[in-house]
Amino acid sequence: MSETAAPTPPPAATGPLAGLVVIEMGTLIAGPFCGQILGDFGAEVIKIEDPKVGDPMRQWGRSLPEGLSPWWPVIGRNKKSVGLNLRTPEGQALAKTLIGKADVVIENFRPGAMEKWGMSYEALSEGNPGLIMARVSGFGQTGPYSQRAGYGLIGEAMGGLRYVTGEPDRAPARAGISIGDSLAAMHSVMGITMALHHRAKTGQGQVIDAALYESVLAVMENLITEYDLTGYVRERSGSVLPGIAPSNAYPCKSGELILIGGNGDNVYARLTEAMGRPDLKDDPRFVDHASRGTNQAELDEIVAEWTSGFVLADLLALLEGKGIPASRVFRAPDMLEDPQFAAREAIVSVPHPVFGAVKMQNAFPKLSATPGRVRWPGPELGQHTAEVLGALAGVDANKLRELKAAGVV
Repeated sequence: MSETAAPTPPPAATGPLAGLVVIEMGTLIAGPFCGQILGDFGAEVIKIEDPKVGDPMRQWGRSLPEGLSPWWPVIGRNKKSVGLNLRTPEGQALAKTLIGKADVVIENFRPGAMEKWGMSYEALSEGNPGLIMARVSGFGQTGPYSQRAGYGLIGEAMGGLRYVTGEPDRAPARAGISIGDSLAAMHSVMGITMALHHRAKTGQGQVIDAALYESVLAVMENLITEYDLTGYVRERSGSVLPGIAPSNAYPCKSGELILIGGNGDNVYARLTEAMGRPDLKDDPRFVDHASRGTNQAELDEIVAEWTSGFVLADLLALLEGKGIPASRVFRAPDMLEDPQFAAREAIVSVPHPVFGAVKMQNAFPKLSATPGRVRWPGPELGQHTAEVLGALAGVDANKLRELKAAGVV
């Protein structure tokens, strides 16, 4: 446990959730990303971690020479770290005390773990009836799969996303990020804000049961209904949506790709003018949305042949001038150089005690009156243990030394 104070006082919370006290007991992504979002918008997020190893996210990802993860400054930002051993009776008692002073508790352990520690919602809310508990798990708190291990990739598979992602002639691909965990976190935040609205009217808290697979299923559009009504099973379609054309990634002269969305009738007409091919507008194969979808592959070949004669920058300028949606395929370096990202401060630079200035994504969405902000990056393990336990649990310096000697903090 470290008791190192921050070098300068952190900025005060000013977002719409300022004054909200959140206890985060999760690890990895789904629970902690939920806490990150709440912290971005002003909540006081107190993260309880194992006092010896902390959240594995402190080491995940591409490790830096200092042995630290570049992921932790992001997912740990705007949080206070308390090192607390929840496998000890004293650690559990301290956690209960902190939760008794909180508005929200987040956990993403396997269902039953909190109950094993004597921290069921019924027990925690007995003296705090307004408590909101967000429980994030692979399959939810009930059902025959509830006790199974459920990481994000399992939720993505069961929710239907994996099957439809990738090229049709090979195995399903992943999105390249932990999208299942992130969707579960976002649904948890939605549940928390709805529960806060209910509590404001009734004074009563409740449990949010966020399952990874259901969070993925929620964004699967009409996949289920389409099958129910027509018997069609949606398949992998690579970089296109079947029947939506032209809307694809097309090659440029230098080997780079450009994304063009020209499927709407008016936009398609403008695209044919930009291509110098007004004949394509009235071609029976492409004359309307349905015919363009039917002849999608043929139309994509025509567009690709045209784009391959341009340097990316020149083609982007041409299409922008014609009002045609188009974009390069952005990577991190492109984002850091792009004027739109800069104008909206989509990427901010945050002081870090080890790395210096660290660039990361800002808090989204933008609120006009009470915007979120990144106040500090992910803290050292146990950095706020003394502060938080002293303020919320009445633990003085002598008691803190005893707890540390016993391996509780």
